[in-house]
Amino acid sequence: MTKNALPGTDEASSIRTNSKWVSSWPVLEQENNARLFDIAYSLMPKYGYGWNAHSVVTLRRQSISRILYYDHLYQKILNVPGVICEFGVQWGATLAQLISLRGLYEPYNYARVVVGFDTFAGFPEVGENDGHSKVGEYSTLDSYELVLDELLKIHESFSPFSHKKKYQLVKGNASDSIDGWLKENPHAIISMAIFDMDLYKPTRDVLEKIIPRLTKGSLLVFDELNCEHFPGETMALNEVLGLNNLSLKTHPHQPFRAWAVFGE
Repeated sequence: MTKNALPGTDEASSIRTNSKWVSSWPVLEQENNARLFDIAYSLMPKYGYGWNAHSVVTLRRQSISRILYYDHLYQKILNVPGVICEFGVQWGATLAQLISLRGLYEPYNYARVVVGFDTFAGFPEVGENDGHSKVGEYSTLDSYELVLDELLKIHESFSPFSHKKKYQLVKGNASDSIDGWLKENPHAIISMAIFDMDLYKPTRDVLEKIIPRLTKGSLLVFDELNCEHFPGETMALNEVLGLNNLSLKTHPHQPFRAWAVFGE
């Protein structure tokens, strides 16, 4: 499959199992996941107008768990002013969910801009603190940010104030791109910062630079904390804020994800 094309039917069987993450699962789970993919792929054109609601029939427990997790977090910032920043968005699933949650919980809060940072080309560089990560891992498609921009625009159209754009995509290495964004948005308070870059350097760089934009009550969310496969995220947090200074909390559905209320 070329990077600038969405998958076709002939490529489906390889896509459903072509993942280092999936290959680590027990054999039966791999087989069931592959079968679920085949069923979902074949049913999608047949759902008709209600395709979006009907597609939930193939949604796995793990995906539902992630939705519940971010719903839990979003409710904690309803009384905190500011934007939401996600550092490391890949395909944009969390960004889309955050836009929908905003439409559910605070549909008229057009100041709650959702901002996504990503290279869209995978890890730009890895260091000695990054476990076995490789340059280019978690890449998407060429110019995928254009596809994601359209997707997010469509999601916004289903909520009030759809004429006003309330999301931003920032392409590039977040270690550098955060500087330009902070300069261009001197007004921005960050109510929730989601760190999903997995790596030491960008996590440390961004965390250091956004601290002046946090308020007491802002949420710091980490995707791979206490994770042996991505040690850099824990190391960066410990060096910048100190684990002893934080009341970190986790969620029973998400073993490596943790969050803390800044200033608490």
